Amino acid sequence: MGRSSLAPEACNCSAPDTGNMEVLLKHGTTEQQAQYLLPLLQGNIRSTFLMTEPDVASSDARNLETKLTKIVESDGRIRYVLNGKKWWSTGAMDPRCKVALVVCKMDYSHPSCAAEQHNAKQQQRGHQTIVIVPMSHPGIKCVRALTVFGSDDAPHGHAEVSLNNIELDETAVILGEGRGFEIAQSRLGPGRIHHCMRAIGLAARCYELMLERTMQRQTFGKFLHEHGSCREMIADSRSDLEAARLLTLACADDIDQLGAKGARDKIAMIKVAVPEYTSRVVDRAVQIFGGAGVSSDFPLARALVGLRTLRIADGPDAVHKVTLAKLELRKAKKRMQSKI
Repeated sequence: MGRSSLAPEACNCSAPDTGNMEVLLKHGTTEQQAQYLLPLLQGNIRSTFLMTEPDVASSDARNLETKLTKIVESDGRIRYVLNGKKWWSTGAMDPRCKVALVVCKMDYSHPSCAAEQHNAKQQQRGHQTIVIVPMSHPGIKCVRALTVFGSDDAPHGHAEVSLNNIELDETAVILGEGRGFEIAQSRLGPGRIHHCMRAIGLAARCYELMLERTMQRQTFGKFLHEHGSCREMIADSRSDLEAARLLTLACADDIDQLGAKGARDKIAMIKVAVPEYTSRVVDRAVQIFGGAGVSSDFPLARALVGLRTLRIADGPDAVHKVTLAKLELRKAKKRMQSKI
């Protein structure tokens, strides 16, 4: 799917729709699935996932400031009011986007939630919640389109979104209050392997273009592929591609056998390694193409931008390295204890 920018659209497996569909399938109620999952599966609508915020470091979900204020009415009916600001909301600019999944933090400051407010103060975690918001709601507004290295990243684009006094009821909450982190992890795990598979397909296409270029262009009386430095780039690129492919395949096998939670180490590993390996492949292709490589005449420049961005999307490299290191140290401690 990564080889062509049109393929995900044609096959209805674009980000963030794939992840949102998985969330609704795994955690949505029958009503939520009927209202949103079915139209998404049919390709009749698109969706967006609102998590990242402009005013805080969103790689730590505890920093999120978007609030979901809970209010318990005198008749026992529960309603919520959502307020906040998001950005890098992929797909929100698409006119077909009809629904947003919003990651927010529970707010029990209303007088009707005095008991829950006391319990919330005792907890350092577990406030994150995910709600469904129709894009047609008057309180949700796309403030501006964001650019990625100067490009508007059409056709879907990324947006800064404001959420102002959006009133919701219990049917908008996915899985329950405070279950947002759990849902996000179940979504982001498989989502990261999707990113890596697309990255490999994209890099493979750039690699093939690079090979063709070396057999078509000549410098100093020889074809490019006859120069030693060019052959070295070809060999390194093929090795990087194969390493990325095999690592992703091993991760996919672990997810099948152990589930996303059991494959956390491999998921963290590929999220760091695969963008790095594939970026190197595309960077070499750009070098071999010369000036044409940084133009829009070929897909190389856009591919390089996308792969560089991938090192930030769905969590920056540093976060995944910390996760991987913790898991490896935990395994090492268990081995050491078993020897005692």
